[in-house]
Amino acid sequence: MLSLCPMTPAQSAYRGRFAPSPTGPLHFGSLVAATGSYLEARTRAGAWHLRMEDVDLPRCSMVAAGQILETLEACGFEWDGEVVWQSHRTDAYAQALEGLKAAGRVFPCACTRRELADSVLAPDGAAIYPGTCREGLPAGREARAWRVAVGDARVAFEDAIQGLIASDLATEAGDFILRRADGLFAYQLAVVVDDAAAGITHVVRGADLLASTSRQIYLQQCLGLPTPKYAHLPVAVNAAGEKLSKQTRATPVDIARPGRELFAVMEFLGHRPPAELSGAPLSELWVWAKANWTLAKVARGPALTCGVQQASG
Repeated sequence: MLSLCPMTPAQSAYRGRFAPSPTGPLHFGSLVAATGSYLEARTRAGAWHLRMEDVDLPRCSMVAAGQILETLEACGFEWDGEVVWQSHRTDAYAQALEGLKAAGRVFPCACTRRELADSVLAPDGAAIYPGTCREGLPAGREARAWRVAVGDARVAFEDAIQGLIASDLATEAGDFILRRADGLFAYQLAVVVDDAAAGITHVVRGADLLASTSRQIYLQQCLGLPTPKYAHLPVAVNAAGEKLSKQTRATPVDIARPGRELFAVMEFLGHRPPAELSGAPLSELWVWAKANWTLAKVARGPALTCGVQQASG
């Protein structure tokens, strides 16, 4: 196995992170993930790092990144170290991919999206690769992307909120992409390399990424990297059952009233701040949150409906 950057003893304490994609302003669902990961780190006397997952450059913007930073600061978050930008770390992803090539773990793929359109879909909606190029490129075709071969790999892990999760990668994910046809590195590879480089020991994030975790653990195994502990918070959905996002017109976090936003997040996460804190200074609410936080109060399940108002029109 290839070992890129194993943790040193100095990195063995709790190290968490929040890693938003700068495709739009933070909304309630994003704030849930930020708050859960932040409180879990701080109540364990751990570090909390911030990473901008802007590896998908066409979808990201510096304007959105600036809005995210402004919102986090307004809501009282304090991160350790400098902000990490995935767009600055492509050399590290290339090194990881070359190591996987040398180990015979990946293969070039010539398939187009149209050719894969009728493939079985994975739980996250991605097409499960039918194996067309696994044994070599078809005659006259050139490589468009690079995929990791999963074979008959099965991955199981104990999620601190959702319990035991077991996956058969062949039937649930297939040989997934690590470098896309447009030359950009895929999220799955970037997040694995970045978590290892930062010495991340615990990942607290939304359950919308639960299907990705087995893929990431498999890559960690292929690269000889440590596997963090995982906890997947329920995703905030609207009354129609849709995940709060830019696509569902989720309202941005109101930085003029950060205390109200944090109060609502704590309630969503199963904690019940005293009513008098609803109008208290933000600092007092944070003190209460840090004193009372526990994952045991967070509801188990992939999604919860929240009462946050959505944009109209």
